[in-house]
Amino acid sequence: MSILRTEALEKTFSGAGAEAAVAAVRGVDLAVEGGEFVAVTGSSGSGKSTLLHMLGGITRPTAGRVLLEGIDLAMLDDDALAAVRRRRIGFVFQRYNLLPELSLLENVALPLVLDGVGHARSDAAAREALEAVDMAHRAGHRPDELSGGEQQRGAVARALVTGPAIVLADEPTGALDSTNSARVVELLQRLVTERRQTVILVTHDPAVAAAAARVVRMCDGRIESDSTSGATAR
Repeated sequence: MSILRTEALEKTFSGAGAEAAVAAVRGVDLAVEGGEFVAVTGSSGSGKSTLLHMLGGITRPTAGRVLLEGIDLAMLDDDALAAVRRRRIGFVFQRYNLLPELSLLENVALPLVLDGVGHARSDAAAREALEAVDMAHRAGHRPDELSGGEQQRGAVARALVTGPAIVLADEPTGALDSTNSARVVELLQRLVTERRQTVILVTHDPAVAAAAARVVRMCDGRIESDSTSGATAR
């Protein structure tokens, strides 16, 4: 069974009238297997970020289904959906969203703390996640003491700390220079090859998309192409 699957997925945003409605995603069927590294690309307005937000349960679809580990996200109430997002989905965004008053370790542990996990377990899991992204030596530093690339690697660690089924990354290199962008992409590749972590990444950058083993190109809310590049060794 695919770890993530969509069936006839659609999202329409309503405007002032019927003629102002915008169909952002139109009838998307997509299946992602465990351990895949998939890049979703396309021009601005192609629907790629809207698709990612529906995959992560942030945005509810207008029609169709998103099944994560066989669970239909649309059938969950808000509390149950929030629990799935917190425990089974890791999110990485363009902006790192680290809380400035917390250390990097505390930021990474936060999803577990919010889920009621005790201090000892959450601290140990956060340290392990930081080790996975080569940031353990910066655990005690606050975000303003870290470079942009370091903050984004910390954000990846936070996405990993719960042991999620899937990591969703929305333009994770968009705020980084070319050197740090390459480091983050290499990190995501390593998580796939070494940890069999499933990663779906949205990007407008062809060079970033080419790092994935599979590239899904969207146009006008539909999948225009879906190809395997072989970039990530499996």
